[in-house]
Amino acid sequence: MDQFLAFTVVGLSTAAIYAVIGSGLVLTHTTAGVFNFAHGAAGMLAAFAYWQLAVGWGWPVPLALAAVLLVLAPAFGLFVERVLMRPVQALGEAERLVMTVALLTGCIALARWVWDPNTPRPLSPFLADRPAIRLGPAAVTWHQAITMAVALAIAAALWVLLHRTRAGTQMRASVDDRALARLTGADPLRAGRLAWVLGIQLAAVGGILIAPTVALDAQQLSLLIVSAYTAAVFGRLRSLPLTFLGAVVVGLLEAYLTGYLPRNDYLPGLRLAAPALLLLLALLAFPHRRLRGRDRTLVRVPLPTVRGSLLLAGSILVFALLLVTVLTEDAIISYGTVFSLGVIALSYVPLAGYAGQISLCQLSIAGIGAVVWGHLGAQGQLWALPVAVLVAAAVGALIALPALHLSGIYLALGTVAFAVVLDRWIFTLPAFDVLGVRIALFDQGSVAITGPDLFGLHLTSPTQLLLLAAVCLALASLGVVALRRGRFGRRLIALRDSEAAYATLGGRLLAAKAAVFALSAGIAGLGGALYGMQLQTVTAEQFNLVAGLPIFLIAVIGGLGAVGAGLFTGVAFVVPAQLLDGLGPWAHDVTALLVALAGMGLAHSPSGVLAGMRAEWAPLARDRLLMPALCAVLAGCWLLAAVGAADGWPPLAVALAAALALRVGAAGRQRGPSDIPLEWWGLRRPWRPEDGEVLNRATAAG
Repeated sequence: MDQFLAFTVVGLSTAAIYAVIGSGLVLTHTTAGVFNFAHGAAGMLAAFAYWQLAVGWGWPVPLALAAVLLVLAPAFGLFVERVLMRPVQALGEAERLVMTVALLTGCIALARWVWDPNTPRPLSPFLADRPAIRLGPAAVTWHQAITMAVALAIAAALWVLLHRTRAGTQMRASVDDRALARLTGADPLRAGRLAWVLGIQLAAVGGILIAPTVALDAQQLSLLIVSAYTAAVFGRLRSLPLTFLGAVVVGLLEAYLTGYLPRNDYLPGLRLAAPALLLLLALLAFPHRRLRGRDRTLVRVPLPTVRGSLLLAGSILVFALLLVTVLTEDAIISYGTVFSLGVIALSYVPLAGYAGQISLCQLSIAGIGAVVWGHLGAQGQLWALPVAVLVAAAVGALIALPALHLSGIYLALGTVAFAVVLDRWIFTLPAFDVLGVRIALFDQGSVAITGPDLFGLHLTSPTQLLLLAAVCLALASLGVVALRRGRFGRRLIALRDSEAAYATLGGRLLAAKAAVFALSAGIAGLGGALYGMQLQTVTAEQFNLVAGLPIFLIAVIGGLGAVGAGLFTGVAFVVPAQLLDGLGPWAHDVTALLVALAGMGLAHSPSGVLAGMRAEWAPLARDRLLMPALCAVLAGCWLLAAVGAADGWPPLAVALAAALALRVGAAGRQRGPSDIPLEWWGLRRPWRPEDGEVLNRATAAG
């Protein structure tokens, strides 16, 4: 009984922290209409800042707390609201979600850059020198008592603020209808600003309270938010009492699993994954109209042309040939993952770009493809590659089952929970038998992966594997183009536009979602297998949730509706990191920070940068004089580098300068649609495929 009481005290103390953090999530969502995926990361930064002031610089604890909670946290909240969230407020739910994911990635990268993750930073509990408080057979430390008292005080203060003050009423009214709230005299901007300040302050309180009980690690502290996610979903993102109840359930569950879970090799990860499993159950058990809400601000999905698609596939192959002829063997190893990561990123296009289904677990699914190929294709058996794709596709279809009931941020939460379950439990399992079949994943270590046997040739060299990955990316891109141009692609666009209308017109939601999830997961599984071949040895950490966020962000930056997002993501993810790698180990965090900053610029180009790049370079591609000249310059630069007459940098600089100059020249030679009236298109300048849509819209508007 004494042991049970001890675990109960620990569970209630942890629950109090989850309740504080979850309350901040509910407050932000209820008043600003934003589910902040970076909420835990904000608390993590506050914990690091508190350590720096109180331990690193020796400030008195009260002064350090005041500086973090009353100065740094409010300033960070104002920055998030004014600089990041306000520009995307009118874009819709998906864009706000991406912005908070970018903020999460940036906070983790910033913390790792400023505070070396290899240096331990212990943080003492509050009043650790005082004896524990005895409550019968149970002992309560002063830190635990302070934590629970703070949680109760925050709960009461929030209830009074939201239900008994004018500011709270304005905050709740602003999220429902900002224009109507403004007519009643409320100020939605001020309400949103106050919500973000209070939300970040609550995250800071939770981060400081939990930091002494766990390692002060950027990734670990940021992912503790999964438990707060569960508490907030218990409250359906609007009820503070139910959020506190959910926090108690999660806290007690973790404590009791720690104390009473049987000791063997298969169950330790279950305790770590329990909050994520509970989050999945909560998402499915608490249906609500908000859980089914959809974003109506939709970005147009372009229809790829056959010529453009073939040009993209050819460009991928030519780019691969350039790399293998110009780079050294060591450089090919470093840059070889461009195409395999591009395949993984391409899996977002049919799923998120066409069908509008947000998934944050694609890299985890890629890890499944990698380990299946690693075990079944250990001797290079080619048949194991389609098996890896099919197994990954089956996992994707499994994810689609709860996806029928979820959409928007709730689907993203479900995929986050799935990724965390894989990271913390499934990928940590040792080998086991199921119906006489031996199942092995990472087997609590690493998996050695080799290349396949292709037409009697065993592909093992970095050059061969790079070319194989490039061919797979080119073929997969053409397959996604065929999907978009076909009937199923049009159905997916309709599904994205309106699930209700799609079902009303006879569409089968479950079949469509299962198919697109399986398809995208199969593509991710193929990319994971290719990625593993090039790395030769893979571990579970390379496929966790945090590792996959930058890939998702770059794909969004490129444009999820553009098939070229695969190649764009591979290049943007690998090339800057390799160029900065020589500067030191901190360069990786700088690269992740740059990716996050680019993701935060989403408001300036919600449809992605590829659409703008295509418009800028299209005149040069159509110019019959300057385009051959550019090809000649590129061929000359490649020849100089291939024969060793010049190293990689001067030819590259010449090629880039020539391309930019010729692009400007082509734009000057060709007059755009804004210079020529609509009625003269096709007469005074050549007719273009996209002109028909512009003309139809102009006619309809008239």
